[in-house]
Amino acid sequence: MSFQIGDRVIAEYKTGVYYGEVVEMTSSMKAAVRILAVKDHPTQGDLHNPMDPSVAFFHQRRALSHQEIALMPIATIRPYAGEVPDYQVSLKRALLAQIDKLSDMEAWARRSLQELDQLSKEYFPPSN
Repeated sequence: MSFQIGDRVIAEYKTGVYYGEVVEMTSSMKAAVRILAVKDHPTQGDLHNPMDPSVAFFHQRRALSHQEIALMPIATIRPYAGEVPDYQVSLKRALLAQIDKLSDMEAWARRSLQELDQLSKEYFPPSN
């Protein structure tokens, strides 16, 4: 895909997704993108060991800043023609969406553990 300077895009950077604007085509493989808003907040933790809180280094990943320019592979960029939300509003929405998703997963995990505990008792009743 070919992009021009000034094109509005949605771009993935590491584990975050952003609304941005192409400011430079650095090569046929990469473009410099100015961050305008946050679509999806970056994932926390070790990407090589997902869902493992006990890794040696649990990464805290911040969203890219408003107007920050990041070099992104062309394969992670796609055209965007919609309205770009306000950066602060988008950052808050993206952060709260990730918190909600993780809270739902936490609630699901607690409920699953309850059900598995019950099944364990049924599968392996205490012997008298």
